[in-house]
Amino acid sequence: MSNYRELSPSLRTIMTPGPVEVDPRVLRALSFPILGQFDPEFTSLMNETMAMLRELYITNNEWCYPVDGTSRSGIEAVLVSLIQPGDKVLVPIYGRFGHLLVEISERCGADVVFIETTWGSVFDPEEVIKAIHVHKPSLVAMVHGETSTGQMQPLAEIGKVCRELDILLVVDAVATIGGTPVETDAWHLDAVMGGTQKCLSVPSGMAPLTYNSRVEKKLLSRKTVERGLRDAASARAEGRTIASNYFDLSQLQDYWSSARLNHHTEATSMLYGLHEGLRILLQEGLDARFQRHRINERALVAGIQGMGLQLYGDLSSKLPVVTCINIPDGIDGESVRSMLLEDFGIEIASSFGPLKGKIWRIGTMGFSCQRKNVLHVLAALEAVLLRHRHGLPAGEAVQAALDVYAGKEGALC
Repeated sequence: MSNYRELSPSLRTIMTPGPVEVDPRVLRALSFPILGQFDPEFTSLMNETMAMLRELYITNNEWCYPVDGTSRSGIEAVLVSLIQPGDKVLVPIYGRFGHLLVEISERCGADVVFIETTWGSVFDPEEVIKAIHVHKPSLVAMVHGETSTGQMQPLAEIGKVCRELDILLVVDAVATIGGTPVETDAWHLDAVMGGTQKCLSVPSGMAPLTYNSRVEKKLLSRKTVERGLRDAASARAEGRTIASNYFDLSQLQDYWSSARLNHHTEATSMLYGLHEGLRILLQEGLDARFQRHRINERALVAGIQGMGLQLYGDLSSKLPVVTCINIPDGIDGESVRSMLLEDFGIEIASSFGPLKGKIWRIGTMGFSCQRKNVLHVLAALEAVLLRHRHGLPAGEAVQAALDVYAGKEGALC
């Protein structure tokens, strides 16, 4: 019989754009006893989670609940539930995850049109609005915070125009929710999808989302109750049935409603973790949490600039929870990342596609977004670069960050 080692993962300082470190209180919640999915104690927990998600998404929407699966499951659930074959969908692309929205929309049978801008920048909202008028889509899908490039797209003006033209605006806020404001109602966002493994500091495995009555109307027009649950009164879809059973939001909302119409067995322990993560977040307060992310971002940026490294991308549209750094000429970026991990226990990220091997990405998200982590990564990165014979002003990075924490910094970006 084989002997397997006891599971004992290494302790890391995780400074990637996700996953991030998890609050110990969330880890504790994951270990709590299992309740049945229709136990009143558990359904009360479901209702509380929905209420907390409304506060997080800054919305009055009735429907705020998680899809069981990684953040991509929430994106796919919204798109497959809304898009019927032949629907025209507009996707503005400014990084890797805009391309993902195109791919999922195409798999749903959409007639996809896209516009693309240079990676490292975002769209002037007027560019998107012009494309909306030209292409006349029924749905616009956009990324709010693009972790592949460290950029954040302004959405308010685009949302206003979409609402005036009766076009659905669907937003991937996986990287931003819980770390920077996502004004669902004020920005006229029809559906917003998030994830647990970034600024919420819960393990990957749930995709909390929200959508309004405009989306619900479309869902109900496509609704078909699962065959084994139907009765004579069950309505049949007017439109084409939603292609996925698991990601069918019209059925999922029945499960999360007072009807509790069974859809799947809820991921009990993950819901405990999400509930506790949301409780911690709201106890901190949204404004205080956003400010914490901003101050640690400013300190990190000051330190990076203090050691003479160049930031990647347009600083005027910088994503506040991800900082991208140009890898200096002559430096092996993967060698630096390996040394940070092996010698300091710190993980930072590389990037994808055209940026692979060209930039490092450092996340300051959720529980990982702490002063000690920022100072740790700056000191370690400086030491590793010196070991790689890259000349830099030793000691300046940490001092610049400490100046920020002491309130002495000037305008950084």
